[in-house]
Amino acid sequence: MAALDAAGEFETINRLLRPLAHPDYARNLEDDVAVLPSRSGYDLVLTKDAIVEGVHFLAEDPLETVAQKLLRVNLSDLAAKGAEPFGYLLACHWSPRCGWPEREAFAAGLKADQAAFSIHLLGGDTVATPGPASFSVTMLGWVSKGRAVSRAGARPGDLVFVTGTIGDGWLGLQAARGMLTLDPERVEALIGHYRTPMPRVAFSGPVRDLATASIDVSDGLLADLGHVAAVSGVGIEIDLERVPVSAAGQAWLDGRVDLEAALERLTTGGDDYEIALTVRPGDEGALRREAERRHLRLSQIGRVTVGQGVMARLAGKPVEIRKEGWTHD
Repeated sequence: MAALDAAGEFETINRLLRPLAHPDYARNLEDDVAVLPSRSGYDLVLTKDAIVEGVHFLAEDPLETVAQKLLRVNLSDLAAKGAEPFGYLLACHWSPRCGWPEREAFAAGLKADQAAFSIHLLGGDTVATPGPASFSVTMLGWVSKGRAVSRAGARPGDLVFVTGTIGDGWLGLQAARGMLTLDPERVEALIGHYRTPMPRVAFSGPVRDLATASIDVSDGLLADLGHVAAVSGVGIEIDLERVPVSAAGQAWLDGRVDLEAALERLTTGGDDYEIALTVRPGDEGALRREAERRHLRLSQIGRVTVGQGVMARLAGKPVEIRKEGWTHD
């Protein structure tokens, strides 16, 4: 880790980050590298996501939850590939608002989620920036050799499923901006989902064993399924009325005059961090049993067809989607 920052780079590393380091492979954060031995019978799976203040989190968001969101969006990628998380590399770009108390809060968020998901810090970098603050993680995980699920395996006749609920990420952002009129407890629940989404790490095994293709829902359900359709060379049909929503999401829907437009918002808003996957019809029962064992909501929302792209339907009729999801322009 290199480069000086306002609160002291080495103090930040020594007091806040070193206690989070892997006891065997991070070299106590005293070297320029971590050294990770190979694991017989497994592939190493890597993913990287960055989050930027004002884009992926709000300036008023507590840095403790910013750190948790940073880890969780990366863990979600691993879960969608059927991989078991192991550790991560971290880059912190501290803005002037990130004084020592804020850095302590950030480290506390990392510590909490390291314990929750059995991972460790392996190394990284910390620098100062005039702003905005931004952070990135390279997450490492293991999966049985040759078993990492891709976006490319969906075939006509497969069923399309999604874990959890869709739309709370977008609704949570609106709630955090003070733009929703709902009961206070629903607003708080939505803000909590936006700040600290729950990656489906516990479902990575069934994804690995049963999914023909999978993706985590970050850019929006329809956009991400569009990625699966494109790489797999298939079409995907989605029944919007079957897309699962939370109690808070349903309360918001109940107040909408234009149901079609409201469902479009929920399925294109992004930041859900659920897993969308395709499964052969014969494996549906096994997949549902695995979800029930984990007390995880699982919904069949569509099917894979011959064709291309994603077709959304409401009450059996095609719906024109103007923008399928978030784009990183």
